[in-house]
Amino acid sequence: MNNSAYFTRLDADSFQPNIHAEGAWSKEDYHFAALAGLLTHVIEKSRGDSPLQLARINFEILGRLPFGPATTEVRVIRPGRTIELVEATCTLAGRTAISSRAWYLHPSDTNDVAACDFPSLPEPMACPERDFASEWPGGFIAQMQARQVDKPRATWLTSPNTLVAGDEPIPVAEFLARVDAANGINPRQSPREWAFPNVDLTVHLFREPDPKWTGLETTVTWGATGVGLTSSVLHDIHGPVGRAEQALTLRRM
Repeated sequence: MNNSAYFTRLDADSFQPNIHAEGAWSKEDYHFAALAGLLTHVIEKSRGDSPLQLARINFEILGRLPFGPATTEVRVIRPGRTIELVEATCTLAGRTAISSRAWYLHPSDTNDVAACDFPSLPEPMACPERDFASEWPGGFIAQMQARQVDKPRATWLTSPNTLVAGDEPIPVAEFLARVDAANGINPRQSPREWAFPNVDLTVHLFREPDPKWTGLETTVTWGATGVGLTSSVLHDIHGPVGRAEQALTLRRM
């Protein structure tokens, strides 16, 4: 098995995971971040030479994510020259485990009116290392490299591994393959005492990200009725690129 990728391709639509995709809550399950990256990869690969730009992608996690071969399917459900909606699914152990929808928009030159209120983070190599693997188990976290930002509280993540062995890395997919880790970087309670998995992930992007590092400027809110929310401003090495939201179910261990 290839040790420099999360997945090895079995055929046009199916993939075998490596240990780099192993989950943090259970070694018998995936880390969802790896599957989010994989679905983004196959959606982007299906686009061919389309000029449209990914503006939003969401993922609905429909249950457990058992570790094993993953089969994907992609279709365009709203075609258009300037706006398209694409849908993808991931099947695990004979069951649809994830559904995803992505909006693609036609890019144009708006440089003269571009504006963003989110401040940039300090560059990753100017920040101290963070031992993420001492906080969470599993192969996905073990292969991740982390740098910690104190003000504002944020974490930079990168990986020496790409998504699919033998495929050309796709920048936005490589970048998004780390975003789901946001739910674990500033936990409200110890994961040894509480489970707080997310049931979805929604990402909005206002420009194409550089894939080298993923910056997660994250806040976590826990409500009083067992529901929480992880909210992140997303950064690459050039500055902010978008936002991510994750709905949490809060459960005592």
